[in-house]
Amino acid sequence: MGFSMDNITEHLGKVFILFGVVLLIIGLLLVLFGKLPFGIGKLPGDVYIKRDNFVFYFPIVSSIVISIVLTIVINIILKLLNK
Repeated sequence: MGFSMDNITEHLGKVFILFGVVLLIIGLLLVLFGKLPFGIGKLPGDVYIKRDNFVFYFPIVSSIVISIVLTIVINIILKLLNK
């Protein structure tokens, strides 16, 4: 059970392709969500407090939505790679 340099570079190449696909999907989602009327970061439930010299913004609902979408996408990609 040894590792050859060809095996390592082939695996590393697949990992880079996977990262590229994930980044592409994230970029497409950001473009898509930017064109929606409610957009990511402006969902109901996101905390936004503005005072005189203080602004606090915590996109909790947007974070949950992004987490769910990324979990589904990554699971689909991993299932496709394991076949």
